[in-house]
Amino acid sequence: MTTPDTSKSKPAHGPEAHSGGKDLTGNLRQMIAVLQAERQALATLDADALFEATHRKQALCDTLMPFGADALDPQARDLARTAQTLNDVNRRVRNLLAANVAARLEALGSVQHTYSAAGATLG
Repeated sequence: MTTPDTSKSKPAHGPEAHSGGKDLTGNLRQMIAVLQAERQALATLDADALFEATHRKQALCDTLMPFGADALDPQARDLARTAQTLNDVNRRVRNLLAANVAARLEALGSVQHTYSAAGATLG
């Protein structure tokens, strides 16, 4: 007995139908790849790679903007959730890095007293 071929795609509806059907999932896969590259850039503190990832994410967001929740089939919904999770993780990593830098700068400032508050002069 043969099993039915479920790999055939269903007819697209909504914005997906107008953009080739595979564009939504393809763009979501690209977003996931960009988010993974962003995570690597955060891990290595590669400012150029972070700058590039930011621009690629914005371009993909602009591309995905016309799609609403009704355009998401189960596969696209899973990809969107994965992208959201990766973006949340990257945001947390970025915030931890920024907090670490702020703490180090604060520690340096309190030890050296290079700057004083409210216009007081050092003498």
